[in-house]
Amino acid sequence: AWISFRTATPYWTTHLRFKMWVNPEEVLLASALWMTERANPYFILQKRKGHGDGGGGLAGLLVGTLDVVLDSSARVAPYRILYQTPDSLVYWTIAHGSSRKEITENWEWLEQNLLQTLSIFENENDITTFVKGKIQGIIAEYNKSHDIREDDDTDKFKEAIAKFHKLFVMPEEEKLVNYYSCSYWKGKVPRQGWLYLSINHLCFYSYLLGKEAKLVIRWADVTQLEKNATLLLPDMVRVSTRCSEHVFSVFLNINETFKLMEQLANIAMRQLLDNKGFEQDRSLPKLKKKSPKKVSALKRDLDARAKSERYRALFRLPKDEKLDGHTDCTLWTPFNKMHILGQMFVSTNYICFTSKEETACSLIIPLREVTIVEKADSCNVLPSPLSISTKNKMTFLFANLKDRDFLVQRISDFLQQTTSKIYFEREITGSLSSSDDEVGTALVSYISTCEVEVRTADESFSLYSCFQAKEFLKEQAWKNHFTEYGQGVCMYRTEKTKELVLQGIPENMRGELWLLFSGAINEMATHPGYYEDLVEKSMGKYNLATEEIERDLHRSLPEHPAFQNEMGIAALRRVLTAYAFRNPNIGYCQAMNIVTSVLLLYAKEEEAFWLLVALCERMLPDYYNTRVVGALVDQGVFEELAHVYVPQLYDCMQALSVISTISLSWFLTLFLSVMPFESAVVVVDCFFYEGIKVIFQLALSVLDANIHQLLSCKDDGEAMTILGRYLDSVTNKDSTLPPIPHLHSLLTDNGEPHPEVDIFKLVRSSYEKFGSIRADVIEQMRFKQRLRVIQAIEDTTKRNVVRTIVTETPFSIDELEELYTLFKAEHLTSCYWGSTSNPMSRHDPSLPYLEQYRIDLEQFKVLFALLFPWACGTHTDDLALRVFRLLDHNADALINFREFICGLSVMCHGDLTEKLKFLYKIHVLPGGCLNVQHSVFCVVKKMQTPDYRMYLRLWNQETKAKLENMKDLPKLNQSQFIELCKTLYNMFSEDPSEQELYHATATVTSLLLEMGEVGKLFCSPAHKTDEEDEDERIAVPSRSKQERHQLEDSSPKDTATSCAMLLSDDDTSVSSYSVLSAGSHELQCEDIAEDTVLIRSGAAAAGHHGRRGGLPHSVSIDKDWAITFEQFLASVLTEQALVQYFEKPVEIAARITNAKNVRKVGHQHMSLSDYEISLSG
Repeated sequence: AWISFRTATPYWTTHLRFKMWVNPEEVLLASALWMTERANPYFILQKRKGHGDGGGGLAGLLVGTLDVVLDSSARVAPYRILYQTPDSLVYWTIAHGSSRKEITENWEWLEQNLLQTLSIFENENDITTFVKGKIQGIIAEYNKSHDIREDDDTDKFKEAIAKFHKLFVMPEEEKLVNYYSCSYWKGKVPRQGWLYLSINHLCFYSYLLGKEAKLVIRWADVTQLEKNATLLLPDMVRVSTRCSEHVFSVFLNINETFKLMEQLANIAMRQLLDNKGFEQDRSLPKLKKKSPKKVSALKRDLDARAKSERYRALFRLPKDEKLDGHTDCTLWTPFNKMHILGQMFVSTNYICFTSKEETACSLIIPLREVTIVEKADSCNVLPSPLSISTKNKMTFLFANLKDRDFLVQRISDFLQQTTSKIYFEREITGSLSSSDDEVGTALVSYISTCEVEVRTADESFSLYSCFQAKEFLKEQAWKNHFTEYGQGVCMYRTEKTKELVLQGIPENMRGELWLLFSGAINEMATHPGYYEDLVEKSMGKYNLATEEIERDLHRSLPEHPAFQNEMGIAALRRVLTAYAFRNPNIGYCQAMNIVTSVLLLYAKEEEAFWLLVALCERMLPDYYNTRVVGALVDQGVFEELAHVYVPQLYDCMQALSVISTISLSWFLTLFLSVMPFESAVVVVDCFFYEGIKVIFQLALSVLDANIHQLLSCKDDGEAMTILGRYLDSVTNKDSTLPPIPHLHSLLTDNGEPHPEVDIFKLVRSSYEKFGSIRADVIEQMRFKQRLRVIQAIEDTTKRNVVRTIVTETPFSIDELEELYTLFKAEHLTSCYWGSTSNPMSRHDPSLPYLEQYRIDLEQFKVLFALLFPWACGTHTDDLALRVFRLLDHNADALINFREFICGLSVMCHGDLTEKLKFLYKIHVLPGGCLNVQHSVFCVVKKMQTPDYRMYLRLWNQETKAKLENMKDLPKLNQSQFIELCKTLYNMFSEDPSEQELYHATATVTSLLLEMGEVGKLFCSPAHKTDEEDEDERIAVPSRSKQERHQLEDSSPKDTATSCAMLLSDDDTSVSSYSVLSAGSHELQCEDIAEDTVLIRSGAAAAGHHGRRGGLPHSVSIDKDWAITFEQFLASVLTEQALVQYFEKPVEIAARITNAKNVRKVGHQHMSLSDYEISLSG
């Protein structure tokens, strides 16, 4: 049958809530496990036993346990309404709700709208039909208004989603993928419950006899995920994090569960690696037929994505190709006149076939090559045949297609889309452009030049003739193969093709066949002119990648004559630079130059470029990024394979650390840097045909061939020498090229040369001994190693960050590591559930360690409230905003971990002067960028993407000691001073010495006001602009003439009154104003409420004036009034209570523990990293 894959309606864009009306479902026993609370002749409102007050005793505990174990909807909806006709024993569930309020709304609607209508009917069947139709109509109307489609998630799954969000306090942005019944092992006791797998978290919930258990693990924290079997637990899944290990068992379908867990963990690792987290893919085909309806829409998305990935890997297709479906069929193979059983795969641009017997036959038919698709006549021998013809006169006959008509329609649809595109027709022998032709010919011409040099020696002529004869025979064998199996991308690929590859590809066919086997020919054909445009755009551009390319150009096969002149170097420069601009995430990595130079020897420039694309983006994924993650992953895979296939050597190699040393150089350059050139290209031939398994096989063969010598090695240097001499001795006796001195051989010792090793014998030996290694097994191992490698990189990043700043802060290493974990967790949480800034801008693994994770203002506010000692009350967000602006040195609206720790260190461990200076500086802000009333952050325009030199300059500035003089600090004006006073009053609201601190602050404030007034007498009037001459009028409500008269009389200078108004937002406030005057000797702290705001501008004043009515009294802020930091410091030192408060150190450990506990209980917008199972009874 035709099996189709699709992306469902994006559930993460739909507002999900628990629907109270439900499609009527028959209930036979209405009283079982339910208690009736209300009833009338037609409807009954019931509550689940054990829910609410009292818990229902033992019966309630048993009911609650059953609900969890059996996944009853009553767990999330403990109230329901039943419909019943008076003379019937059959009930119908028509509504359920999670609270009494919800269900009461439904009940009241039924009483008001249906009861009177139902009394009119005479026939019970008519009443039942009417009620069911009415409820179904309400549901249909709701679905229509909320754009819910029929093929979306089932009601059962929606219940699970609601339960998931309720149990684990997850926001609606966190999407549940699927849930499974299983047991969680806590010690030696299993707890039966439900495992919930969401996009970002693994969660478990259990409720047994009144005891509740919850577990939440973030996928990004998983370090190991494995499926094991023991005598006690035949099927179990072990999930490991850095601090704990969790075991789950008794799965109904462990393979499906584990596969989904792997996929979700892989997505999380991808987020850590390159920011490309899970994104909705709208281009996947829609559901057509026979698609399972009992899984979530998101689960269907992920299944389709996984199948497309396997499909692309199997047939080497472009990375944006999406599988539409597959079906069983047979293919007529003319070369052996048989019908081969296999599967046909159809995607947007390709029809592919692979036989059930893996090596029998495979086929790739690009739709751009298809000319005719027709249904042939059926017969007993050939049922439901389908004929496909291509432009190169080949016809492919498929049969035994069960859904032939549907399949033909799908192919026709895709063909119509294909014909609307313009494709570039490429002939293998034709030139792409004059420049490409010149360069391609130039590089290959060096090979023929070398051949002429060999001919000049008489004694070598017969040897050369022998080489030429072998080359001629190889070419003839391939030409015969093309005649029998077809030529080009539509060629039948069989065991015979593999045999020819193992015998060696002829020199002049190598480029063509590399393009074919790698799949690069498809991307090249569908992107005409792409390379030329890239070359043109990248010319003259300068960045870190181009600088590294220039440095390595002359190190690329320097021993080869093709790269000993500017023409070859220029071609290499263009290809590498073009790729760096195509994929800036990779840019350029060492070893790419060596591989690309070999590609250029056998392919033209554009062909070499697309071969490099196939290599970097599909065949060696993540190999050439800044941290060579892919190579490290495969290094781990190689260690696992060595442990399995050469166990007697494994322990020795691990002790000497040889495997980690050799694998990187072998894998990154495909043996090109460690083996003579003419031999290494044979390895590349096999690699392009069969992929990475060839490299693993060959590496194991090299170890196996030297096993006795390696076992006797005493250190890693001796082992490396043995392996180096062996690889230097690998020869290609069929090569027509003269021996090219190999760079590695020049560095080895002058000992006796190793006996020659024939490359073809070595490759064949690797297939004979290690050919059982399967590609799917390698992928499974890669997943396991990817978890380990990426988490190790994250740990290294944390250690390096902590080591860098540990000398700059009084925090201990353990405290810094805990703080870094919280800092990173807040970043990840915002990536999951939304933020005001783009996650791509806040996490860039290519940056220096300290810059890799950065947080924006919203994330900082959360951490500020949890960790910073001055955070208190409603004033916290405003203070967080001020601190963030001060710490954001480069004004890019993001702060890194060093800046974060800098601010926290001052608040927790700074001395009195440092703390007061910090407090003073956060209030000296440029005008217009901070609106305290609304706590709005004035977003600073982000800098253009800086190059590496800018980061070097910043780093250099940061490393210089900065001694800030007190006199360098700007003066604090009157409005800023008032904000500082508000901060002080709010800061003390939870302190044990609150009243004493309030009085001390009032005394200091009065003293500073007088200093500011006196200071005006010694300052010459400065020139003011027109804007400064305009007074900012501040309306002041009048209490009584007597009170106002007393306040005015208290000022020593009527002409020098300096006051400002703190006006409460609460109109009902008894104390609606407070005046700060130069003559006030004590400020009434209780008049400054937590929600007060400063009205500074004329517009604001007008707004309040209009809202409150006429306000007769007003004063203006004195723009000449100001104080210095020295005055502020001296005034605070006069009050012992304030001195003790600011000198007291703050223990960060308690705050870190509290922050982790807040996450455990499920703080809104926060995610738990990993915590032990919690029990509540």
